[in-house]
Amino acid sequence: MKKPYLKLFSGAVLAVSLLLTSCHSAYEVTRVEGNRVPIDSTWDAEPDAEATALLAPYKAKIDSIMYSVAGTAEISMDRSRPESLLSNLVADVLRESAAEVLGKPADMGLVNIGGIRNSLTEGPIRTENIYEILPFENSLCVLTMKGTVLKQLFENIAAKGGEGVSGVQLKISRDGKLLQGSVGGNAVVDDRTYTVATIDYLADGNDGMTAFPQAEQRECPEGATLRGLFMKYVKAQTAAGKKITSRMEGRIIIED
Repeated sequence: MKKPYLKLFSGAVLAVSLLLTSCHSAYEVTRVEGNRVPIDSTWDAEPDAEATALLAPYKAKIDSIMYSVAGTAEISMDRSRPESLLSNLVADVLRESAAEVLGKPADMGLVNIGGIRNSLTEGPIRTENIYEILPFENSLCVLTMKGTVLKQLFENIAAKGGEGVSGVQLKISRDGKLLQGSVGGNAVVDDRTYTVATIDYLADGNDGMTAFPQAEQRECPEGATLRGLFMKYVKAQTAAGKKITSRMEGRIIIED
């Protein structure tokens, strides 16, 4: 009784297999084209009423958060190499935030210029401004390393033409060589232990910071995002009646 069924089933499988293997499309891709579609106010000319009504309560909630004022910038600050007002400020925030791990500020703070995506304009600092400046989910990491490794880190920074630093002073050449480096005004001692506060992205050795993986210890507190730490700093300064400011201090100097 099973033989006719098996024969019929086998024949069906064979027929389908032949059909699939014999299929060959008469079409082939000859060209691929693409262009950019600007997302601007043009699309607001005729908004979809139903979609607008659906999103209204969510938009109101987000706007109330993003447009809230956290503090006031005393001056406008931009980011650039080898040193800038905004990169100095962000590096300072990182170094001071290491107190959450060490109980005191780290010896050095470091942030890459590429991680700071916008400038800070004089006047009110809204939450949206902080998101524009620090859009990535980078988190604080505190690394402990010997002076020999710290010198390598200085060389990494010199090769980039400078980054945002705090607590250190570097002299570099125009072709990216380290000429001199110190911590807190003192020369680096090879066998001494130093602490560096940075972001997890750099702590992993990214963006040319190849010295970091050689650190003896690494601690990254849960939930300590750079954006959150910066927001906390702005609010704390505001509560103390202070405006947010920064200054150029010759932290990284390029010499001919």
